[in-house]
Amino acid sequence: MIKKYTCQNGVRVVLENIPTVRSVAIGVWIGTGSRNETPENNGISHFLEHMFFKGTKTKSAREIAESFDSIGGQVNAFTSKEYTCYYAKVLDNHAQFALEVLADMFFHSTFVEEELVKEKKVVYEEIKMYEDTPDDIVHDLLSKAIYENHSLGYPILGTEDTLSTFTGNTLKEYMHNMYTPEHVVISVAGNISDTFIKEVEKLFGSYEGGKRESVESTPDFHMNQIARKKETEQAHLCLGFEGLKVGHEDIYSLILLNNILGGSMSSRLFQDVREQKGLAYSVFSYHSAFEDSGIVTIYGGTGASQLDLLFETVQETLSILKRDGITEKELKNSKEQLKGSLMLSLESTNSRMSRNGKNELLLSRHKSLDEMVEQIDSVTKESVDQMAAAVFNDKYSVSLISPDGELPKGL
Repeated sequence: MIKKYTCQNGVRVVLENIPTVRSVAIGVWIGTGSRNETPENNGISHFLEHMFFKGTKTKSAREIAESFDSIGGQVNAFTSKEYTCYYAKVLDNHAQFALEVLADMFFHSTFVEEELVKEKKVVYEEIKMYEDTPDDIVHDLLSKAIYENHSLGYPILGTEDTLSTFTGNTLKEYMHNMYTPEHVVISVAGNISDTFIKEVEKLFGSYEGGKRESVESTPDFHMNQIARKKETEQAHLCLGFEGLKVGHEDIYSLILLNNILGGSMSSRLFQDVREQKGLAYSVFSYHSAFEDSGIVTIYGGTGASQLDLLFETVQETLSILKRDGITEKELKNSKEQLKGSLMLSLESTNSRMSRNGKNELLLSRHKSLDEMVEQIDSVTKESVDQMAAAVFNDKYSVSLISPDGELPKGL
């Protein structure tokens, strides 16, 4: 059973007691990411996440790490386009201690100059590492192609130029204005009683934030082609189609469609591109859902000389999918795969904490497992076929990284 509570300052607490485990996962979710940034401060959400671990008024960076190592716990964080999360997973008898350390990081990080300089170097290296992985960065190029100058097209890591401008005061001002109570969710899952909500409220329930000025706007979907020449062994190709926003009523039809197209080893793309023609080791599709938009991405990596054939094969797979539709067997198998992954995720306190945190932050509602299974089972072959026809049209964007930077024939 999920318990929801809103503190007097607007911070929301979501707690799910799981008495059959001996661990507790605690996540601090903040509704801000690269989407909420400007060209001048792009990357600040991600850098701020890094700096939470670099020392507070009472603990050094080393002492923060040792705090969790000493109790056999784990602590980490991540930043996405629309939210930031830092979290801990510990044994149930250390839950209070973990919560206090997370709160100390949230409220009392010092952002001293010495640590800022060192961590900027770390993130510079992270950016370089990312640039050295073309199968990752080609997805960022696709976002740029689709969203152009909209903030959803910004890279989460930012750039070396924007990173160089950040100061302790810059971080504090951004945090004060963007980490406002009404945009913060504390998600707790594990062997913990409902009274733990009061402990969360003591630490997070009374602070005040600044005036949050939104830089968000609903993005348009653009048809663009971005190709980059880079010394690589493979050509990395992405096609991006317009998808659905978070919580859309037809989202399960699209999730099942994606699974059938490129979400598993039995998917059509995997079978057509890899198993039948041996064109790629890695080929897949996925759906990214945002607050007001979404992208269906198809990715494939192949030798530069086979790029034309890869593109031709993907187009042929999509054409047959739209012409003939899916089979009842594919629909049944995809439903079972999706239900299986949902149920297996319930065995992890981290997964439950993440699901509850995201649902509360983005949708402010929580569906039971039975409700989700019912919605999955209610999807029909007709609805998936209609979704395929609607999504996989001629309106799409392309990104490519390859040795010669030349787009495949037919584009």
